[in-house]
Amino acid sequence: MARPYIPHTEADEREMLAVIGADSIDDLLREIPANLKLAPGSLNLPTALDEPRLMKHLAEIAAKNVNLSDTVCFLGAGIYERYIPATVSAVISRGEFLTAYTPYQPEVSQGYLQTIYEFQTMIAELYGMEIANASMYDGATALAEAAIMATGIKGRQKVAVSDVVHPHYRQVIDTYCWSMGIEVVTLPSQDGLTTNFEAADGAACILVQYPNFFGLIEDLSAVRTAADAHGALMIVSADPIACALLTPPGHFGADIVTGEGQPMGVPMGLGGPLVGLFTCKSEFVRQIPGRIVGRTKEAHGDKPGYVMTLRTREQDIRREKATSNICTNEALMALACTVYMTALGKNGLRQVAESSVRNTQYAIDQLTAIPGVKLRFVGKRFDEFVLTVPSEASGVRDQLLGRNILAGLPLGPYYSGMENDLLIAVTEVRTKAEIDGFAEALRSTLGQ
Repeated sequence: MARPYIPHTEADEREMLAVIGADSIDDLLREIPANLKLAPGSLNLPTALDEPRLMKHLAEIAAKNVNLSDTVCFLGAGIYERYIPATVSAVISRGEFLTAYTPYQPEVSQGYLQTIYEFQTMIAELYGMEIANASMYDGATALAEAAIMATGIKGRQKVAVSDVVHPHYRQVIDTYCWSMGIEVVTLPSQDGLTTNFEAADGAACILVQYPNFFGLIEDLSAVRTAADAHGALMIVSADPIACALLTPPGHFGADIVTGEGQPMGVPMGLGGPLVGLFTCKSEFVRQIPGRIVGRTKEAHGDKPGYVMTLRTREQDIRREKATSNICTNEALMALACTVYMTALGKNGLRQVAESSVRNTQYAIDQLTAIPGVKLRFVGKRFDEFVLTVPSEASGVRDQLLGRNILAGLPLGPYYSGMENDLLIAVTEVRTKAEIDGFAEALRSTLGQ
């Protein structure tokens, strides 16, 4: 049977089959039930194309996607369009970074190990925490790992999560905890903020988001007080860009702080790849998931060296005794964050955050000037807000998409009673003309 994308000849196949004692390729697949196998020729595949025609066909398919070259994006909800300096792609495209795997051999991986060490240092400083690991899969799994870590530290099988934590994050937490028999309780919000912590009684941790899913800034002092009252750990999922402007969660006494690093140098893509951030107090270093790179000195001198001091690769064989199921991750994305933070520096990050706040306030002013359109929640916020429109938000979103404006996320599917609400994000890349165009298009869509 011809296999055009496999380089082995029929003679090669016969030789390999003879060595392993199999009669045919099908013999290797005999454990798969016959009713699950596709007969040769049963797939309705189109005629093969040569390379030029194939590339043209793929380009036509790709053109059907909404892209940010033609569309103005006001959609956030966890993944944001921010400017990425050219330095980022220039560095991460280098072969020694682009193709590298986990740097187990420090003697040949000093460069990569140093970038991870610098990443950990900057993330810990940004969050106001003592230690950070070498990143995780994404913000959702980082928060779920934090919840699991807290149950191990506290010896309790219950976690309390605010209902204004990102709905997708809460779904991931539910999945992780369900598999381990951990109870998840929801802390209700009022006017878009977490204020009632009674359900956290007996919980290992209280999980909140900063700013929360609606873009509002939670009172972390109140969360710390509630965590102490219930003997629970305080866990915060924080936007790293916001922390360049806001007081970091660590300064409120947070025990574990996680987040999504995508806004710092990683393109939106189609929802990935992402990079999870994970920090905690140093007393929990033995429970932290993932890997930690440390700085040391060579044996015969003072030259600095970098090594993996703690890693959970051995978790593979511990099974149910493992403290975490993460073994590796997208270190290339962590490198992108490192280059981004290095390129912008402390002042640059703050300028990005301040520009986002100014743009957000201008957008609120312009959009709420439209009759029938109002701000759903009042309070301090960071680059996201909930806008209530006179009709169903999903319909408004679809009409605006026809005008090349990605208006935001309709909240009806996630929160009952919010069918007319849009979650809108305004980052530093949005211009006055784009915001004015959004307001004009919305006014026109609403028939005004």
